[in-house]
Formats: sequence, structure tokens, C-alpha cells
Amino acid sequence: MKIIGEELKDFLDRKEDQYNRPDFITNDPISIPHRFSLKEDIEIAGFLTAAISWGARTTIIQNASRLMRLLDDAPYQFVVESEPADLEDLRSFVHRTFNGDDCIFFILSLKNIYNNHGGLEKVFNEMISQGYSIRDAIIYFRKRFLDVPHNVHVEKHIADPSKNASAKRINMFLRWMVRTDNRGVDFGIWKSIPTALLFCPLDVHTGNVGRKLGLLNRTSNDWVSVEELTASLRNFDPVDPVKYDFALFGLGLYEKF
Repeated sequence: MKIIGEELKDFLDRKEDQYNRPDFITNDPISIPHRFSLKEDIEIAGFLTAAISWGARTTIIQNASRLMRLLDDAPYQFVVESEPADLEDLRSFVHRTFNGDDCIFFILSLKNIYNNHGGLEKVFNEMISQGYSIRDAIIYFRKRFLDVPHNVHVEKHIADPSKNASAKRINMFLRWMVRTDNRGVDFGIWKSIPTALLFCPLDVHTGNVGRKLGLLNRTSNDWVSVEELTASLRNFDPVDPVKYDFALFGLGLYEKF
């Protein structure tokens, strides 16, 4: 099914309106950071949840909930104040290939970022504030995140767009933090990064629907495809192109479009 021009924009606008509603939250991983009100709690819970967001959504939510309990349901305080002994309980955490050692590294890296580099927003904005792209910001963030001594295994959990990775989970996290539209789903707590710069999170649902709608021609779900899909969406809304993630994802997951 291929719709073109204004008809396609109207179709995507209707679907974005349909799915970008508070009802979307309950069964989505974004429900985890929505449990918190402190900015730092929201962004840490969001980052950790996004990091394990592959596989069945019910399993993601269950495991992210368990991780929050292991962090005493106070992720920011745990990250900045935890001592080595506090991290031992995290060794039991597993989500698919994300294991306890990976989890401990993530906490130690976040501790370094918050205690020494001003927090997640500041690190992501380091390149943006100099006029660079989100792609550059993700690459810089990855380098900063891996500053802490680590096992090479953990590197697979932080996508690298310089190697053409789609960085779906990081782009999703950035959507959560940056977009603000008063719909109650995305948080919009990062004011330093314009929504116009965001890239659409690309997964099997958004990719397949994008191809069926003629928004994406490439068959691979890689960074080049992320740029192609987002460029198509910017034709419909150059200020907030990633709002259409709701439409593409909803069409793919719920409507089997």
C-alpha cells in the first residue's frame, strides 16, 4: 500500500494522534521512567530501560521493573551514591545478552557521567551545542560512556552509528527526553536539543511500515536507513519529524499494516 503527498501526511497525522496518547504508556517501556518525577530519575530510568529494549515488550517492562527495584527505586541516588558493595546485587540481573557485569558497568559509567561530566543531557548536548548532528552526539556519547574500564562484551550494548548501526534504542531514548507536545507520553525534559534534529528510532515495525508507505527504500535497518526514513518524515513536519514514530510503530505493531 503506497499513499502519496498530502494524503499520506493526513494518514500519518491521524495515526500519530491515535497512538500518541497516555493510553500508549501502560504497555510500553516508557512506562518505567513515567514512575518518577525527578529529572535525573526519569533520564536514568529511561536510559537503562531503553538499553534493554529489545525482545517482547512485556519482558522488557518486567526486567526494567526488576532493575529499578535493584536500584532501590531511586535510580539517581543509587547511581551517584552507590559503593562497590551496593553493586553486588546487580550481578543477578539478566536481560537476554545483557548480563550482571554489563549492568554494573552501566551504573559505574552513569556515575562517572553524573559526578564528573554534568549528566546525560550535558554529554549528549556537547556536540549539538557546537553545531554537530545527533549522529555525532551519539558517537561522542558512546566514547564518553566507555571511558570507564570495561569488558569488551559491554560495547555491543551501546550502538555505534560510525559503524552504520541504527542506534534504535538511543534514538528512542532521545525521543523520550527531547520531544514535548503536551500529549503526556514523551517527557520533553531536555530543553537544549531541538526536536528537529532527532532521528526516528528504526526497528522492524517502523522499517516495514516505512517501506510499505514509500518512505524508505533501503532493505537494511541501518543508520543510512535511519537518515532516509527521517528525511522522508521531515517533509511532513520539519520541526518534529519523530512524532511519526508513533504512527509507524502503531501501524506495525497493533495493525499489522
